[in-house]
Amino acid sequence: MIRIAVDGMGGDYAPQVVVEGAVAAANDFAHLEVVLVGQTEALKRELNRHRVLGGKIILEEAPEIVEMGESPVSAIKKKKRSSIGVCIDLLKQKKVDAVVTAGNTGAAVAASALILGLLPGIKRPGIAISTPTLHGISIAMDVGANINPSAEELYQYAVMADVYARAIYKKKRPSIGLLNIGEEESKGTEVLKEAYKLLRESSLNFIGNIEGRDFFTGKVDCIICDGFVGNVVLKMCESVLETAVALITRELKKNPITMLGALLCKPAMESIRRETNYEEAGGAPLLGVDGTVIISHGISSSKAIRNAIRVAGEVVSQNINTHIIEKISSAPAISPHNGTKVKS
Repeated sequence: MIRIAVDGMGGDYAPQVVVEGAVAAANDFAHLEVVLVGQTEALKRELNRHRVLGGKIILEEAPEIVEMGESPVSAIKKKKRSSIGVCIDLLKQKKVDAVVTAGNTGAAVAASALILGLLPGIKRPGIAISTPTLHGISIAMDVGANINPSAEELYQYAVMADVYARAIYKKKRPSIGLLNIGEEESKGTEVLKEAYKLLRESSLNFIGNIEGRDFFTGKVDCIICDGFVGNVVLKMCESVLETAVALITRELKKNPITMLGALLCKPAMESIRRETNYEEAGGAPLLGVDGTVIISHGISSSKAIRNAIRVAGEVVSQNINTHIIEKISSAPAISPHNGTKVKS
């Protein structure tokens, strides 16, 4: 049995949707057990609305909440009994196997790094999100944990994304692309140029720089970028998709003929919506920390929470962190002065 701690107070619609998603996961996945962490009276009220099969949900008291607008590091240090802090503590003590939170992303990253620590050899953690493309799923990393990575950290993101793509999506030799303002090796900042050299000289299947237009084409299996760019691209794409659907819907409602066409297109539109819906992925792993932490969107629905818990179970069962340690330890050492590789 895999035990997952879920931040019951994290997210824009907590605790209601979090409890609903936790109940769905507990009922749907026989190998998973959920520990709901938060203000137990509030959690109990929500649980009473549902039927849990087999008593697979446990409550853990955490009286404090880290609000979305709070300073991450400050909040984690001041609120020792926050729901996200207690979740990470449970993971540190090995009382649970993984954590899922839709709360303050910065607080989740800070708590994970401070309490769990990093995997051996890893410099900074990164968030790896699974994104649908024209040719299946691609992994984008980082999308919010580290806004100013070094060239070495970008290289390590590529290593971790490669491991994740192999283990979860069974890609035999994932292709790696470095997100840049042009495909030429000479393009971008000095950090990107140095990262390009490290990736080119590595054993990874690095195909070179890719541009923003390649994000959803499936040109590569793993898209490597800093957390600032990755987060902006991700949220912009969410907005573009929502706007496109609204515009199409508005046009289709203009007259009876287009409305008839809309009815005929409805199955196809629903299929596209399912493929591009963030709820299906549920959450993104924070790779590089010494434990399994899944970060979900703040606006997560109960379906998204359910699937985030499922993803947590998959990451644990596939021993992702063990594979990352093995891959990093076998890579050549990198000089701290200029980022170039040196013999071990």
